[in-house]
Amino acid sequence: MVTTRKTVDAESAKPQQPAARDTSGRKPWKKKSPVDVVLEQAEKLRKEIAQAEEELKAKRHQLQKFEEARKIFEAS
Repeated sequence: MVTTRKTVDAESAKPQQPAARDTSGRKPWKKKSPVDVVLEQAEKLRKEIAQAEEELKAKRHQLQKFEEARKIFEAS
């Protein structure tokens, strides 16, 4: 059986040190506690639910207009 070995460059074998501030303007990564993660996810869900409720409200309003139009067409 023939096995192949990967060659590793000396530079790629060195662990890379994270930069204090990325040049792209991103904030440095900060570890969050499990409590912070859960609270953040809960807030995200609240926002998604609020957005979905607004969309549903708009669709109900549109349906009401179509129902009124249907009544007008049926009356004539």
